[in-house]
Amino acid sequence: MLEHGGRLLRAVKQYGIAREDWLDLSSGIAPWPYPIPPIAPDAWARLPETEDGLEEAARQYYGARHLLAVAGSQAAIQALPTLRPAGRVGVLSPCYAEHPQAWQRAGHQLVELDESQVDGELERLDALVLVNPNNPTGQRVSRERLLAWHARLAERGGWLLVDEAFMDNTPEQSVVDCAERPGLIVLRSFGKFFGLAGVRLGCVVAEPALLQRLAELLGPWTVSGPARVLGQSCFVDQAAHQAQIQRCAQASQRLAVLLASSGLPPSGGCDLFQYVRSESAARLHDFLARRGILVRLFTEPGAVRLGLPACAADEQRLALALADYQKETA
Repeated sequence: MLEHGGRLLRAVKQYGIAREDWLDLSSGIAPWPYPIPPIAPDAWARLPETEDGLEEAARQYYGARHLLAVAGSQAAIQALPTLRPAGRVGVLSPCYAEHPQAWQRAGHQLVELDESQVDGELERLDALVLVNPNNPTGQRVSRERLLAWHARLAERGGWLLVDEAFMDNTPEQSVVDCAERPGLIVLRSFGKFFGLAGVRLGCVVAEPALLQRLAELLGPWTVSGPARVLGQSCFVDQAAHQAQIQRCAQASQRLAVLLASSGLPPSGGCDLFQYVRSESAARLHDFLARRGILVRLFTEPGAVRLGLPACAADEQRLALALADYQKETA
């Protein structure tokens, strides 16, 4: 199993700090979860059915004509590589580690690329995989460039797979409205923006024929009845969407300013996290953890990613810890 954020119980054991005393900033998940609606007993008692309102609500929310609801985008990440013959697959690096692992497991040859290398390699690729905004750096590839890459790949039957797990905060940059084009596949994550990662819900947006193949591979009832009720409720709450977008943007900006003023200017980020490259990343991670603040550590290259503090008290706690870190490393 690959390393991920949100491993709070492991930190509890490692550092001997009670769970309720931690400030967990290790995941790029909005710290303000949407309210849980009333869920009727039927949602628990009956097998879930598609087109019960969830898919229509999701299509309206994303601006998509066709999509498949799945048990978190992770399910699609693992399944999609098995729907192509083994080939040469470019991965825009750094990348959410589950993507390259899934393609490699399915027998594909991986080619790690940075954005400047893609144009020169595209004709030799069968598929290109990227996360936009990037996880963990927050780097963005423009919509125009993505569609140009897709057009070149599609001429040869290739795929462009765009994981837009962190795109809900900036929907104008999405390519989801173009995903009915053959060979363009967009993954969307429900849990991050809505602050409900435990629901395990995601959507795949693509041409109908590919969605049908994926649905047959994943099998029936992949999304639970209660998750379908909850997802529909969140997708249709338009007023709350705008409030969440604004709240995340403001909190992310405050976090960026705090980090910069603490001698740790962000190297990247988006409206759900900030990313700091540092040769002392492991030391910073451990320093904060010993004070009950969990952030995500990356080793290649050395970096930490910090999610959004939920309130002024959490921001102040982080600020005090970073001030102590500055004094210790001065």
